[in-house]
Amino acid sequence: MRGANLLLALGAALATLAALPSHAQPGAEAGTLTVSGAWVRAVPGAAVAVAYMRLHNGGPRVVRVTGVRSTLAGQAMIHESLLVNGVATMRAHLPLTVAAGASVELKPGGLHVMLHDLAHPLAVGEQVPLELLLAGGGSVALCARVRPLSAE
Repeated sequence: MRGANLLLALGAALATLAALPSHAQPGAEAGTLTVSGAWVRAVPGAAVAVAYMRLHNGGPRVVRVTGVRSTLAGQAMIHESLLVNGVATMRAHLPLTVAAGASVELKPGGLHVMLHDLAHPLAVGEQVPLELLLAGGGSVALCARVRPLSAE
């Protein structure tokens, strides 16, 4: 009898995993974080690019983004642009915390994703795959469309 109950529980767990949205991977917080308006600013001929997006936490607990990666970049990091004593600076910003029910905007002049060592120069209209890594082992996959350098 115990074996049958274990098999039923395992089957229910697998059905739950199969029902997850395609962009969410299993983890403590993956199902509550949504991403909208993702885009990348193309820098012609450069091996770097910058990604922007809006993150929204629809869940009851804080979500922490602990990293980011892309198959098109050798390295991807969340950065923050700051103005310190009249000098523009940039620094790593991890973890990125999104409070329960809140949104965080990654936009020009503020938080953003830096993509370094690009596999090839990005073309306007191209889709860049990104994956946000979450505390607890979850992740959120997304694609960001490349816009021209002049885009805001």
